[in-house]
Amino acid sequence: MLYNQFLTIRLAGPMDTSSDIAQKLEQHGIKPTRQRLLIGACLFDCDQHVTADEVMLRVNQSKKLVSKATVYNTLGLFASHGLLKEVVIDTSKLVYDTNVSAHHHLYHIDRGELEDINLDQVVTQIPDLQSDLEVDGVDVIIRVRQKS
Repeated sequence: MLYNQFLTIRLAGPMDTSSDIAQKLEQHGIKPTRQRLLIGACLFDCDQHVTADEVMLRVNQSKKLVSKATVYNTLGLFASHGLLKEVVIDTSKLVYDTNVSAHHHLYHIDRGELEDINLDQVVTQIPDLQSDLEVDGVDVIIRVRQKS
């Protein structure tokens, strides 16, 4: 799935009802408010990479206005409860990934696109750690650009 800097209109997918989304939120310990259901409807129908601004545009296209603060707070809540992954592209770009399984990313600098890549496509060697430490996760972003 690609993250694209331009808004994409998506068709309803396997999780397109409020009750499906409410159940998903409740299973992760989140109270399903109206705003959370609207935001969830924009996110959970397929694996995708989105920014907070894209989510806000999608939600507000339905004329059910949600504030920017609510979108940011809800995305943060979803991420803290394991429904999304936060992918930090650089200090000014945060992308939310609905694919929470273990995987890495390829970031196309020229196009502003983020692409999932399988774990086995990237060889990672974990350094020796102190005995009181354990690995909690490895997130790799490979940044690429077109050759000149």
